[in-house]
Amino acid sequence: MAISTQKTTQSVAVFKDGDYVLYRDPELYWTGQSGHTFVCRIKRAWATGTYTLTALVSGRLIEFARPDYMRLLTPIDAMRDIDTAPLHTDGAATDMTAAALAWLTQQHTTANTPPELPNPRG
Repeated sequence: MAISTQKTTQSVAVFKDGDYVLYRDPELYWTGQSGHTFVCRIKRAWATGTYTLTALVSGRLIEFARPDYMRLLTPIDAMRDIDTAPLHTDGAATDMTAAALAWLTQQHTTANTPPELPNPRG
């Protein structure tokens, strides 16, 4: 049996200021502590390849976060429940999140409001 000496390289994602990411604190994770994974927002990207993050729930700053322990949270993932909601069933509202219902209510109100005409001149 031949053993492969080929190295596998994994590309590291590049994030932008303002991106939402799922961050796993490596120290907490590898020591088996709870609360090691949480949602953050990129506060600053550094030329060194590290990031400063703000934890959304606690507001805590995380400095020197490595991108290996971060995954981008895309808008498409956040909005999937709205995009795939079964709107023509009796239980559709109970299967949707509050955010999805609020967005649909706003869209319904906007769509069913007659356009405002400007005041006549003269």
